[in-house]
Amino acid sequence: MSTTIIGFGNMLRKDDGLGPELIRRLMALNPPLPVKLIDYGTAGFSFLNELETENRLIIIDAVSSGSAPGSLFVLEKERLELVLKEREEYPNLHTFRWNDALRWGRWFLKGNFPRNVRVYLVEVKETGYGIGLSEPVKEAVERLVALFKKEFSEKGPRDAL
Repeated sequence: MSTTIIGFGNMLRKDDGLGPELIRRLMALNPPLPVKLIDYGTAGFSFLNELETENRLIIIDAVSSGSAPGSLFVLEKERLELVLKEREEYPNLHTFRWNDALRWGRWFLKGNFPRNVRVYLVEVKETGYGIGLSEPVKEAVERLVALFKKEFSEKGPRDAL
């Protein structure tokens, strides 16, 4: 079973760059195969390419919900279903995000849609123009690196994550 971990975000918008930063950090760990790490930046539409081929999918992105900066949220199963409910407006290419790609992919791929999808969202503190993460978001990235490092070491190459 293969696993793909995808980081979303804009590295030029401070904390919004946490997804790509996490992918960079995980690449340095040389995770066991068949783990695939991808920095998709802000290319939500291109993400549709990954849906059909992967069995397990993990998504990392920033969120601004009003919670304490660095708070970590995990969406899977029922909580993910709430995010993927149909919405009345249609996304355009500038607003098309991972949740839109998942929604469209589930409709289009039917039974070939990944059965195991997990989303990690980290509450941001600063998203203005600039490079670098705030301290609370850096700490959240460190927690995620430790979590994935533990998962990489506990499982063999066949069942990584």
